[in-house]
Amino acid sequence: MPARHELHDVPTPRSTIDGSGWLALVTLGLGVGTVIMDATIVNVALPKVIEELALTSADAQWLNAAYSLVFAALLLLVGRVGDLYGRRRIFAVGMTVFMLASVVAGLAGSAPVLIIARLVQGIGAAMVVPSTLSALNATFVGRARTIAFAVWGASIGGMAAVGPWLGGWLATYVSWRWAFWLNIPVGLVVLFGIARALPESRDPSARRGFDWTGVALSSVGMAALVFAFIEGSYFGWWRQSSGALSPVPISLGLGLVALAIFLLVTRRRASQDQPVLVDLGLFSARSFRYGIIAALIVAFGEFGLLFTLPLLLQGALGYTPLGTGTIILVLALGTFLISGALPQITPRIGQRAVVRIGLLLEAVAVGGLALTLSRTIPGLLVAAWLFVYGLGVGMATAQLTSVILSDVPVRESGQASGLQSSVRQLGSALGVAVLGGLLIGVLGSTARANLAFLPGGAGDQIAEAVQGSAGIAIAGLAGQPDVFGAAADAMVHASKVTTGAAAVVIFIGLLATLALPHVPHGRHEAHEGAGA
Repeated sequence: MPARHELHDVPTPRSTIDGSGWLALVTLGLGVGTVIMDATIVNVALPKVIEELALTSADAQWLNAAYSLVFAALLLLVGRVGDLYGRRRIFAVGMTVFMLASVVAGLAGSAPVLIIARLVQGIGAAMVVPSTLSALNATFVGRARTIAFAVWGASIGGMAAVGPWLGGWLATYVSWRWAFWLNIPVGLVVLFGIARALPESRDPSARRGFDWTGVALSSVGMAALVFAFIEGSYFGWWRQSSGALSPVPISLGLGLVALAIFLLVTRRRASQDQPVLVDLGLFSARSFRYGIIAALIVAFGEFGLLFTLPLLLQGALGYTPLGTGTIILVLALGTFLISGALPQITPRIGQRAVVRIGLLLEAVAVGGLALTLSRTIPGLLVAAWLFVYGLGVGMATAQLTSVILSDVPVRESGQASGLQSSVRQLGSALGVAVLGGLLIGVLGSTARANLAFLPGGAGDQIAEAVQGSAGIAIAGLAGQPDVFGAAADAMVHASKVTTGAAAVVIFIGLLATLALPHVPHGRHEAHEGAGA
């Protein structure tokens, strides 16, 4: 890394974006977009991975769980490490770890190797996300900040939608292994941008001591909660299918207790003027406090929808993995398009209004999809609803993040970024668990009712297979039109209920933004001058 960037703890803020600024911005967006895309790209390619490596259902479950668990557990830690030792440095190290793990994942010949590689990928991803956000928050102000957050938000929302399409295309025409190897050339471009254009920043007032008790408690607490939410539908929320006690309530209790103790220990250490992992004083800022609540609710609805929608498209509506990815790609198109207009819109109406309009568009689009879903719904109508939804994601994601950090001093950007990223990760895991569980539960009960006409308990057996596969098994019933129709109708009904629930949750997130303070355009510049 060039030494010239090491001379300043806080970079000179950019109010305009020149060539070097654009390279820095593209580097940040490409870095976070790559790790976000990797969380979704595997979902559509998963059937090919299962077939080639002979994965069990437990292996398949852990393939994504390992990534999510480590990612959630380390966000707070690496955010604070970035404050202490440099966000640019942590970004570069995280990207390198992510790339090396991607090489191993693409070469994996067995389930254990692939799962371990995904776990290490999660470590790298946890280093990248808060580092990019805190570096962005420290580097750009004014109109440049609006543009920067628009690009960052589009990278998250858009690349999350690009992932399923790219995964489907690679699995169909190339190899699922390139879903991982693609990270290598992209990562090299990111490392080049870090070396050439990204300034270093850190918290010059932070002590070099570390709250290792806080690290352990927060990591265990977040990992335990995310494990409970992800694995609830697999193990059962109370008892397993075998009748044995499920590990989920134990994990949930452990997570809640660990986080409660973490808060108590952090408060005590702060009162004794000892180093802490998270400055709880951040919550005294109204924009941060209520923004975090809104982010949790919105992540719940958004990621729950992205989990359940592909199941509907492939299970009941007959789309191939590539076709499913193509439909969802329209969401990314809306996100990318609106991001280009945000620098003109935001100064006129303010960040808070942009967030609210975005969430309103999301709620309308998801609610409209719920009302119009049927087995014969035209693909263009689904695409239209997703396009509107993408516009909302592009508006809400970027500017909500900007509002959350608007009153946070630059020197504390790392821990604030790690905290808001942790809350979003928790919300997304909760959304997948609750909305995914709702989908599977309604699907099972409706399928049993719809298939009751079959003799000798055959209906219950088919319904169990449909429920156990989350609807994917419906496609195999195409040779029995009556059975297929009954099962597909059950999937559509379950999807309508789940999608409607997601719309309600997003609308609640919109209501939560009513508590956000007005953030005048330009306030961040003055704040940074005082806080840095």
